[in-house]
Amino acid sequence: MDDHSYTTEEVARLLKVSKLTVYDLIKKEKLPAFRVGKQMRIDARDLELFKSRTKRGETGKAASLPPVETQSAPLSSTADNSIIISGQDMSLDILAKYLEGREGKFRPLRSYVGSLNSLFSLFKEECDIVSVHLYDGESGEYNLPYIKHVLTGHDYLVVNLIRRQAGLYVSGDNPHNIQSWADLKKSGLRLINREKGAGARVLLDEQLRILGVRGKELTGYDQEETSHLGVAGAVRSNRADVGVGIEKAAKIVGIGFIPLIQERYDLVLLKKPENQPLIDQTLAILQSDTFQREIQSIGDYDLTLTGQIMYET
Repeated sequence: MDDHSYTTEEVARLLKVSKLTVYDLIKKEKLPAFRVGKQMRIDARDLELFKSRTKRGETGKAASLPPVETQSAPLSSTADNSIIISGQDMSLDILAKYLEGREGKFRPLRSYVGSLNSLFSLFKEECDIVSVHLYDGESGEYNLPYIKHVLTGHDYLVVNLIRRQAGLYVSGDNPHNIQSWADLKKSGLRLINREKGAGARVLLDEQLRILGVRGKELTGYDQEETSHLGVAGAVRSNRADVGVGIEKAAKIVGIGFIPLIQERYDLVLLKKPENQPLIDQTLAILQSDTFQREIQSIGDYDLTLTGQIMYET
């Protein structure tokens, strides 16, 4: 055990908590960690020490034990400039690269959690930048109705990252002639869904509510994948006839796509004095020509609103 270390995913499974909670423990220096490339790892000894301290009710910062002789020294220790960016779109990986590259002020950690759960984690201050694409069927608006409800009591900033097409995945020749949300009611269709809290799941549920359809009435509603590529792959492999997602994943996997709505993909950051450097840096990156050119080169993104502040308290 002395020379064994865990990834953050493994620690999350062992402690039966979310990966964001593990990142939060690392950020607050309650759980020592070290970096190997872009991956954070936790020594087995430090994890056992953390569990013992927690059982004793000790909640303060913990010092990492010195490495044993058989283990090489940590490449980089946990630092106060580590930030957590939560969300799944590849544009977030590019943002992380730019944040890390600018004068080395920040060390981004990526968490691939759905929009609603990311927002809840931001409320608990377990992460620093979250991405959201949450459709509200009552207002026809993206994101703000959810953000205002969840982040009650917080000051925050909402800035646009990109806009993108969302709709329905179908097999290449669209044998069921699916053209609209209403076609999901067709008999015999097999749906593949996203996990609860994902923006695509919220979009589907809102469209079904508008149609007066209960999700449980749809075959496959309880079958879930945890990414756009997972849903697209299920349609590609004929495990499902239809799923909800974004255009980019359909092109990557090679299936048909029925565009039905342009969704606004926003970033949310808490407005606290200690967050101001991160806010300033993020806005500068989003508004820069170099960042926008790199995002534009990926294709299938609308950058008309990129870097614009959509709302702030």
